[in-house]
Amino acid sequence: MKVHHLNCGTMRAPGGKLLDGQPGLLRRSELVAHCLLIETGDGLVLVDTGFGRKGVENPGAWLGTPFTMMVGAKPVETETAAHHVEALGHKLEDVRHIICTHLDVDHAGGLADFPNAVVHVRTAEHDAARSPSSREKLRFRANQFAHRPLWSHYDEAGDEWFGFQAVRELKGLPPEILLVPLAGHTKGHTGVAVDTGDGWLLHAGDAYFFHGQLDPVKPHCPPGMTAFQNMVQTLRKPRLENVERLRELSREHADEVTVFSAHSPIEYQSLSRGQE
Repeated sequence: MKVHHLNCGTMRAPGGKLLDGQPGLLRRSELVAHCLLIETGDGLVLVDTGFGRKGVENPGAWLGTPFTMMVGAKPVETETAAHHVEALGHKLEDVRHIICTHLDVDHAGGLADFPNAVVHVRTAEHDAARSPSSREKLRFRANQFAHRPLWSHYDEAGDEWFGFQAVRELKGLPPEILLVPLAGHTKGHTGVAVDTGDGWLLHAGDAYFFHGQLDPVKPHCPPGMTAFQNMVQTLRKPRLENVERLRELSREHADEVTVFSAHSPIEYQSLSRGQE
């Protein structure tokens, strides 16, 4: 399988060093929406979808004005998953499956661009998005699901994968792709593991945001980003436990598994350079 690393939505929130750790406070930080496009023998698979074309057309209505203002999102066509798919010489209908780490607006915004794709998600996430609590209504956008996605959802049952519980045998997908439940950021949050043949990739979604959180010697995270993760978390204890488990996985199995998050530009740049 061939895996493409895509940025499907740049965000530039105010805060500078407090969020991304780079010099300067009076500037905007930079985050990405790191998605994957996987070429299989039976069509294409997307992992997360970014903002989507409707997010470009009308960001406030599609993504929510509070979200776009908070993260400094200014979606552009050339960063949509749909554009990336077409730029690589494929048709949108070639995307037969989409796996969502979770259904926040910046991860599910492009679902409507692929209305015929089967959308794989954990059951807890599907249920939360369908009947959100008062707090969850700020993160799930009903308009992003109005086209009635072809859902395929999964419970916790599964096998062990490097010490994690994993959901294998995803319907219609090759066995080299599996879910690795990582609850905390949302109730049904999951990682997506892909066996490339040269080792595993683990897309950890929003289980963590800053690359330094997995530093094996001195884990660190800028204070603003720490505060943001605390603000948007749903289950604090599982989230923190999963960060520790991911750090251990990255430390002890670095030769076998490459772990990365959805929003770190450092991790995205490193992996996207490797595919050139």
